[in-house]
Amino acid sequence: MSAAHAQDSLVFAPMRESDLDEVVALEQAVYPYPWTRPNFADSLSAGYEATVVRDEAGALAGYYLAMWAVDEAHLLNVAVAADHQGQGIGRRLLDRLSARAREQGMESILLEVRPTNERALKVYRHYGYVAIGVRKGYYPAGPKGREDAIVMRYTL
Repeated sequence: MSAAHAQDSLVFAPMRESDLDEVVALEQAVYPYPWTRPNFADSLSAGYEATVVRDEAGALAGYYLAMWAVDEAHLLNVAVAADHQGQGIGRRLLDRLSARAREQGMESILLEVRPTNERALKVYRHYGYVAIGVRKGYYPAGPKGREDAIVMRYTL
């Protein structure tokens, strides 16, 4: 299937409690320090913006979670399944988040990303996110201790 056809057949939907087993499995597959099921459940309970995307076969291809804070959205978590990476799904998730944030009257979107997550950094920079700061020791990094986070902003 071509990448264009794959994108045409994507289905976006609000994340539900019933999605969490798949979401947690995807999270564990792509991140060295994944969120836990209670992290996701708490985010849903708090009413955060949470969206899943599925391919034409119904398989979970990715998701994002964000919160609204006055006039700024904060992208808390985003992931694309390994077998769906490189197909533009990350960009489509960012498009969906940007549209939803505009609908909510947000002026910008903030996120944190590991400096070692070069693939994500490339996607964010290409999309138009700009580095605005560093959070020292923000992420766990196993025996190495902690890893900084690059704070990025996208102006809507």
